[in-house]
Amino acid sequence: MGIISAANAYPGMQAAAEQTSESTLERINVLPQPFPVALVDFTDLVGESVNFEQYKGKVVVVNLWATWCPPCVRELPALHRLNQTLNAEQFALVPISIDAEAAKIVQPFLADLGLSAFNSYFDPHQQLRDVFPLDTIPATFILNEQGELVAYVRSYVDWDDENAITFLSQFSTKHKKHNK
Repeated sequence: MGIISAANAYPGMQAAAEQTSESTLERINVLPQPFPVALVDFTDLVGESVNFEQYKGKVVVVNLWATWCPPCVRELPALHRLNQTLNAEQFALVPISIDAEAAKIVQPFLADLGLSAFNSYFDPHQQLRDVFPLDTIPATFILNEQGELVAYVRSYVDWDDENAITFLSQFSTKHKKHNK
């Protein structure tokens, strides 16, 4: 137990007690100022290295999940629907499985859920723990267009909430220009 993780690296990063509220969006913590994050590689479906640099210029919704995590699995269909409604020029949804055998099990698992079109990335060695605390999942981290952390939630969120896109738009400078 003596290992100190990145769990308290950002203000208020302690695991929150389960809250009851009308909207799970209220669980999302918006940081008082953007926080730079290190570029750590994860992999895509074909095993190519990827990092957040390729998403600069977009608001990035990073969702860390695993097949063995029931709240994560519960969140996936809503994330898939959210991704279908997001403006791809403005936003990027980057779900990342931290399953140890991710490359083998994630795609069949998603297919069994009826989500074969859902594109997940993989971090089987949990290298992202250098950037984000991985002790509580599901966890969603929102990066601004400069690749800086601006908000996070370490809990399930109902991304079908009618206010989800409006909430995410507050981090985009483009939503004022292109209100699509």
